[in-house]
Amino acid sequence: MHAILAPMLIETLGAARDLGRLNEIAGVAIRHGFGDMVRRLGLADALERAGQVLKREHAADLARLAPPVQVRLALEELGPTFVKLGQILAGRADLFGPEWIAEFSRLHSEVPAVAMEALRAQLREDLGDEPEAVFDAFDAEPLAAASIAQVHRARLKDGAEVVVKIRRPGIREVVEADLRLLERLAAVAETEVPSLQPYRPRQLVRELARSLQREMDLAAECHNAERIAANLAVLPYVAIPKVHWQYTRERINVQEFIAGIPGNDLERVSAEGLDRPLLARRGAQAVLKMTVEDGFFHADPHPGNVFYLPGNRIALIDFGMVGRLTTRRREELLSLLLGLVQREPQAVADVLLDWAGDNHVANLTQLEMEIEAFVDQYHGTPLAELHLGQMLADVTTILREHRLALPADLALLIKAFISLEGMGRGLDPGFHMAEEALPMLRQMLRARYTPRALSARAWSTLRGALATAERLPQDVARALRNLRRGRMQLHIDLAHLKRVGDQLDHAANRLALALVIAAMIVGSSIVMTVKGGPTLFGLPAFGFLGFSAAALGGVWLIRSIWRSTHRRDDDDGR
Repeated sequence: MHAILAPMLIETLGAARDLGRLNEIAGVAIRHGFGDMVRRLGLADALERAGQVLKREHAADLARLAPPVQVRLALEELGPTFVKLGQILAGRADLFGPEWIAEFSRLHSEVPAVAMEALRAQLREDLGDEPEAVFDAFDAEPLAAASIAQVHRARLKDGAEVVVKIRRPGIREVVEADLRLLERLAAVAETEVPSLQPYRPRQLVRELARSLQREMDLAAECHNAERIAANLAVLPYVAIPKVHWQYTRERINVQEFIAGIPGNDLERVSAEGLDRPLLARRGAQAVLKMTVEDGFFHADPHPGNVFYLPGNRIALIDFGMVGRLTTRRREELLSLLLGLVQREPQAVADVLLDWAGDNHVANLTQLEMEIEAFVDQYHGTPLAELHLGQMLADVTTILREHRLALPADLALLIKAFISLEGMGRGLDPGFHMAEEALPMLRQMLRARYTPRALSARAWSTLRGALATAERLPQDVARALRNLRRGRMQLHIDLAHLKRVGDQLDHAANRLALALVIAAMIVGSSIVMTVKGGPTLFGLPAFGFLGFSAAALGGVWLIRSIWRSTHRRDDDDGR
């Protein structure tokens, strides 16, 4: 297999520029104890055929680490694309167990900052002049540096304090090369390593590519911030940094500087007299509005992206990663959350089965029973004792055990819910997301059935039906035209087509054998009437042999029919 796979990999890699990076990836994988995976994917053979020398070093201390730790260290070593992949995997509790999620959650993208001199050429292109000339003040030392961009303090000519976010030079080319390799390796992995198929490598790579492409566009991040700011304008206690568009481009953005208490500095929150329980409730209200009502939410709400401000206000920053939910998804989410909070097992089971897809469920009845048993265990539990985030995590565990994966948007949402409930409990140990969520969920449920909402949905349905009716004559005419030209194709998809074909083949064989047996009986009867020739037991030899063969064939045919009927009866009984 490797002899075939190696040239296929070389052919699909295309540009020779990717081979060096492939060599580096394979080397890191081997060093962290994944040499067998490299071999099974055919990478070693592919690189050797391309003339690359693969270093097969393996440190003994790394070999003693647990696999989740080794994977995390390898991802960190491989750079921004792989760190981002790990951060996405940290939200896929439907695919990975707790020990893996814990390690992926430790991934960080802090890297050494790019020197100011290396940034100047790009800054001159984007700003039109040196940063010291554009801004009243510009700090060459960054506040923070991550794998995609780094942030500097600055002051505008009008005295406004801002942060300048600058994309790392050359990062797009590095990320695009990594994505090309990952896309090809994922396709090979799904085909050649069946154990990886439940993790859906190609789907994860597509999700990673979308996330990175959005995150590298720093202007798009500002559009996200303004959209969320507009949605949350009804909550005066939530602050979103103002965008200064005159300086913002794809590779740079300039936003208001937020001077607040970082989300992980809870001692300072208490020292400055902020109301921690109130902050927890306000954070929950903001999250519920973004997710359930608006369908557009901050998807990376870790403590580094949350600040607490005087007056018990909350500031959110860094909108590079956002989640989107369609109207239908929001309605399904509403039903799921209400089912969990109100302890309605069937409602939860119905939503999860719709999300996972019944066609992929190996044992649908067993899955329904497990979900219903899980929700039913909370029957009679006071609302204040329900941990909504933990309940969502447990539900995804059930799906993972059945090898079912959630759609990417929902996995991202559940991760955000779990993170934010954890932050809320950090602020206030008595905080309960379920208790905060129930009034809003009930209000939104009532809003779905107001006369205005019902009439809007009815009108939308009617418009769709009218549009379909309007297109019907053209569709029928097109179908008739294709039929006249002999281009009409009928596709029949039978789940057990091979089994049906085998049964037809067996039936044809039996029919042919029955005809042969009948011919032998007729022929042998004719031979019996002919005088002369050799005899056996006083009977014409050829006639006797013919009857014997026909008898044996008949016994075999009767036994085959009986066995087939008996097997079918057993299947029906099951």
